[in-house]
Amino acid sequence: MATEILMPALSPTMEEGTLAKWLVKEGDEVASGDLLAEIETDKATMEFEAVDEGIIGKILIAEGTEGVKVNTAIAVLLEEGESADDIATSAPAAPAAAEAEAAPAAVEAAAPAAAPAAAAPQAADGTRIFASPLARRIAADKGLDLTQITGSGPKGRIVKADVENATAAPKAAPAAAPAAAPAAAAAPTGPSADMVAAMYQDRAYEEITLDGMRKTIAARLSEAKQTIPHFYLRRDIKLDALLAFRSQLNKQLEARGVKLSVNDFIIKAVANALQAVPEANAVWAGDRVLQMKASDVAVAVAIEGGLFTPVLRDADQKSLSSLSTQMKDLASRARERKLAPTEYQGGSFAISNLGMFGIDNFDAIVNPPHAGILAVGSGVKKPVVGADGELTVATVMSVTMSVDHRVIDGAVGANLLQAIVDNLENPMSMLA
Repeated sequence: MATEILMPALSPTMEEGTLAKWLVKEGDEVASGDLLAEIETDKATMEFEAVDEGIIGKILIAEGTEGVKVNTAIAVLLEEGESADDIATSAPAAPAAAEAEAAPAAVEAAAPAAAPAAAAPQAADGTRIFASPLARRIAADKGLDLTQITGSGPKGRIVKADVENATAAPKAAPAAAPAAAPAAAAAPTGPSADMVAAMYQDRAYEEITLDGMRKTIAARLSEAKQTIPHFYLRRDIKLDALLAFRSQLNKQLEARGVKLSVNDFIIKAVANALQAVPEANAVWAGDRVLQMKASDVAVAVAIEGGLFTPVLRDADQKSLSSLSTQMKDLASRARERKLAPTEYQGGSFAISNLGMFGIDNFDAIVNPPHAGILAVGSGVKKPVVGADGELTVATVMSVTMSVDHRVIDGAVGANLLQAIVDNLENPMSMLA
């Protein structure tokens, strides 16, 4: 039986992508693990592998097509003995018109005289179970209930490997349909695009189409600001001891081609602070909190059209020179959009530094599921009162820590920020 190859979700934030290039053509035989296409996500260009064997019977989405929604049929895979003439419309019935429009090519591919495709298996609540034809056949031979098997393919699709080692279990009795939940009130939104355009119809402007990255940033930050109960903690940090220590270290590291930045010290200070205040080294997981063991620190990197937050894993265990080298590599590849998803996913805490742009202070938005983000301003010379009560001049950096109150309470946040301040004002302690 012909089966669809679906547009995969290649990153947690991906909702649509560009089918940049097909690496196969109609009639090609493919096996599990073979490369099928290059997909441009909201973050990078990645290769997409086959999860089943078969023959490429029909390519439904042409290469270069933008805005292909995740889970849209992009090609049809045939079993041995089938031909393209056997292809029938196999897309699941969409409950809404918008879903039906998501894959017009799949509808156009249907042969008018073809017999209807066999009904796909469904769960007790009527939800379609996505499984490859080979997986269905093996399940039928072994008497397996597909509703009891978790799929490892794209979007949870059940593939051959999932059923080969499974054992038969009795099928669950159909459950009564749950009562329909009351419709939730729609979240308030701003004026529509047409309304905004109408406001400025007598003014000259250039319309800039949003790319995938900018759409994702807009959606995630809007969601974060609306759903995360932020609170903010602010401190001034004296940098004179750090600047002197940094200058001394850079002279010693010059022969190795290493030059430490203030940001490298900030990363190390945050990583060590997360170890000193472990209850703050956590992430929000919907109905629970995950307290992390290692200090995985994300750092915002501005790129053309958006930003990345590459993650420095185990930052508390790395030397300043190692962090500096790794950060430069991650930032360079982020600007080229060559980071793998594993390099910008995860972490429990983030740093956003706009000090190099002359910004004194600002409030950053927590990037879920992180519990907090440190917004770093520039270091400027200011009059301060010394320990002996006399007025002196010091280089002072203002920071604001935005915190998810679901994960971190006020006192815990204050302790974390105090630990960061202590590390930066006593930089030699970070090497102990």
